[in-house]
Amino acid sequence: MATGTSHASGLPPVPAASLEPATLKDRAVSAALWGVALTFITSTMPPIAALIAAVGQDRTLPLQRWYAGTQLRLTGSSWRAVVSPKVDPSRAYMFSQNHTNVLDHVFMHNATPHYKCGLELEEHFRYPVYGWFMKIRGGIAVKGGVTGQSAEVLANMRREVDRGRCILTFPEGHRTLDGRVGKFRKGTFFLARDLSLPIVPVAVTGAYDLLRKGSLVLRPGHEITAYLEDPIETAGLPDTAIPELAEHVRNVVAKRVDDYWRERGWAG
Repeated sequence: MATGTSHASGLPPVPAASLEPATLKDRAVSAALWGVALTFITSTMPPIAALIAAVGQDRTLPLQRWYAGTQLRLTGSSWRAVVSPKVDPSRAYMFSQNHTNVLDHVFMHNATPHYKCGLELEEHFRYPVYGWFMKIRGGIAVKGGVTGQSAEVLANMRREVDRGRCILTFPEGHRTLDGRVGKFRKGTFFLARDLSLPIVPVAVTGAYDLLRKGSLVLRPGHEITAYLEDPIETAGLPDTAIPELAEHVRNVVAKRVDDYWRERGWAG
């Protein structure tokens, strides 16, 4: 078990499998999983992207759902979704999810039937294979560290929402370093309000056990759970209410994550 204190909060570290020292067996299993996963990704992403370009995004959603489910299974972990009955399959939302690792986009992809377009750093679209795939399926570019781009991002989001799409965001802006939920940035909440999009808080647990930032060791055998909480309306909110909204959504997500660690024996 990990010892010491969390560098970010002074609290004990969470009892995550990813913080345990990796044995030779752990590294060998991880290397095998990465090998299979990368073979799958590089062999399926290009033809799926080509098919999306040829027949359209909506008609390929079942294939995209198959891809996300298979990618999850290849991590060696199980998956489930706990979705509030108030989440309407026919309504557009902004999903605000905690940010854990590079697989975050698949952890809630199949939780609802919505077509979800993620906000992506513009530089990600330049990655081989992955970048083309995410762009062709409707990813929305955000320039890292650049101010004054809200109008452009809002217009791109509005285009997708008008087509019946949902928006997936990670308002922490970076992957967690200690397994807990960080502060939520307010920008995406202003955009949700401007589009009158209700926000669905999304808390994913088990992902930090599987893989954490700063390590490439995959730890199979965990249950990944995506909790989709009650939608929160944003239409008509004044600017002064947005910081409180962001904090409220963050607290809903953080409670699920902290409760998960407490059930595992965390004393924080």
